Parts: sequence; structure tokens; C-alpha cells
Amino acid sequence: MVPPRSAGQEFWAGVGALAPLLVGVAPFGMIYGVLALASGLSPTAALLMSSILFAGSAQFLFCQLVGAGAPVAVVVAEVGLLNLRHALYSAALAPHLAHLPRRWKLALAYLLTDEAFAAISRREAAGQSGPRQHWFYLGAGLALWGGWQLATAAGVLLGARLPAGWPLDFALPLTFIAIVVPLVRDRAMLLAAAVAGLIALTAAGLPFKLGLLAAALAGMAAGWWAVEKIR
Repeated sequence: MVPPRSAGQEFWAGVGALAPLLVGVAPFGMIYGVLALASGLSPTAALLMSSILFAGSAQFLFCQLVGAGAPVAVVVAEVGLLNLRHALYSAALAPHLAHLPRRWKLALAYLLTDEAFAAISRREAAGQSGPRQHWFYLGAGLALWGGWQLATAAGVLLGARLPAGWPLDFALPLTFIAIVVPLVRDRAMLLAAAVAGLIALTAAGLPFKLGLLAAALAGMAAGWWAVEKIR
């Protein structure tokens, strides 16, 4: 029988599990920093958004909508819907964190991101949970947080000096593909991902990024329908 890991071992295991994803996060964060300035945010506001909101895709969408002059209601609705997935992440992890004091729950809730959840889910699927698994969650979350802050700062400092020909915009879709694909484990997940991807492509020309809103709703509806049919 393998003895449980210490808190330190769990923490560094979390850092190590998240580290490969930082390759995609770095250019993603740099692009956000550049885009935030181009959208009219001050350097201070751009950096504060990364540390307070700490949700890369939502920050990206916010800047694009503000830059396009979208109405406040559209900005709130789309950013809010995009971040609804974090409620699902929280629900999935809640049973594993129920015994922790409130300060731990608050810290881990703040650090919960797509990348951190992906690392945690792979660990859970491999049956590697233990009594100190919250330290693994903390390590994964802090690794992503630190990488994101540094990347954002680099983007803000570099600004328009980044060569226009650099294909950094591929970082966002590639990062999410790397996160989503390993998590698709049944037909319902596959259908939801396929429908959302198809709608996102076909509705990409809609104003104010409304195609993203349509894709999210269609994907959730497809996943719900598939689960109901399987029952």
C-alpha cells in the first residue's frame, strides 16, 4: 500500500500537473494584456482585472465587447454565461472539500480555473485522491495564477511592440482544446462539445460575439438531451 503524500508533496504534484498547460497560457496572457490596452483599459486596470477576476476567457471577451462598443447588458450577459461553468466545477469538487474550513474553500474557489479543474479531474479519474488532496488543488491553482499574472504583465509592458505577424491568437483555442479533449469520456460529453464547436464556427460572424453565447447554450442543451436519452 502506497503511503499518503505529505502536504508538500501534494502541493508540488499540483504544480507539476499544471506546468505543461502554462505553455499555452503564457501567449494567451500576453495577448490579453495587449488587447486590454487596445480596448481602452489602463495598464493598472488590465493588471487588476487579471488578479481580481482571474478568468482568462472572460477577460478576453470583456475586452473584445468593450472595444466593439457592446451595450452593458450584452457584456454582463455574455461574460456571466461564460463563467457559469465555474459553478459546475464547484459542484463537482464540493464533496471533496466539504470537510475543509471556510478559508480553504474561499481560497480554492478563487483559484478554480479551467486548467486547474482539468488537472484535478485527471487526478480524480486516475484514483489518486488522498487526505491532503486540497494541497494538490492549491498547487495547481497557484501555478496557473502566477503564470497568468506574469503573462499579463508581459503583455501590458510589451503592448503594441509585439510583432503583428506572430500567430499568438492560436494560443486560446489550442489551450482549450488541450483542456477539453482529455475530459470527453462519454457520448453526452462528445455531443455537447461537437454541437458547441459547430455552432461557434457557423455563428462566428454574429455581432458582439453572440455566436459564443449561442454555442454555449446549444452545447448545454445537447448535453442535457443526451443525458436524458441515455437514462
